[in-house]
Amino acid sequence: MRNIVLFLLPALIFVFSGFSTNAPRRDNRVRTVVIDAGHGGKDPGNMGGTSREKDIALKVALQVGNYIEENLPDVKVIYTRKTNVFVELIDRAGIANKNNADLFISIHCNSGPSAAYGTETFTMGLHTSEGNLKVAKRENSVILKEEGYKENYDGFDPNSPQSHILLSLRQSAYMDNSLRFAQKVEHQFENKISRKSRGVKQAGLIVLWKSAMPSALIEVGFLTNPQEEKYLNDKLGQSYIASGIYRAFKEYKQELEAMN
Repeated sequence: MRNIVLFLLPALIFVFSGFSTNAPRRDNRVRTVVIDAGHGGKDPGNMGGTSREKDIALKVALQVGNYIEENLPDVKVIYTRKTNVFVELIDRAGIANKNNADLFISIHCNSGPSAAYGTETFTMGLHTSEGNLKVAKRENSVILKEEGYKENYDGFDPNSPQSHILLSLRQSAYMDNSLRFAQKVEHQFENKISRKSRGVKQAGLIVLWKSAMPSALIEVGFLTNPQEEKYLNDKLGQSYIASGIYRAFKEYKQELEAMN
């Protein structure tokens, strides 16, 4: 892997030279959060026996936003979608960038072998396992449903391992706070709502790459596991998941603002 990285560095500099992000904010106030329900519309996402990722992600996203609006009135909540519509990845990040969001939260459901279960939260970074690469490929393949994706994503090929390596090498000024939030999410899942945490991971995810603020993609469970699918479809289960994400956000906000 090290040799591959060294070989690709010149290309990396070229690929990302045309991109810029907003400079990190000078204060640590968390005033605006963008909540992204993964997939939607013509893109169902992962499929379970009786459910679709796009539907569960939307229900959880709306509930997370509701908790924040009710309990943290100083925070502005913006959604990338509130209904069953298709939103391109570049537009999801664009909504966050346009509104100068302080945090971007993308909510998804996982897939894998029927025995796989648990939560995992991703931040932008280098793939450390084949499993992380598979998640990145699956999530990034959404762009194939978009018109003109080669132009929008500068020739990025979701079927090319080399493209994902280049993408995952992008270093962000927001990495520390992305990891800070992601760790709090997984702590809440494991210690407060007794979910199996598969940990915080890093991968080259387009929706995080394009967002110029701390960001995380949360896989709330496996639709391909019958027991987890039942939990994810249950209103109480969705409430528990949303409350865990909300508490992680609240702790993240309090911790950052205490640094001012």
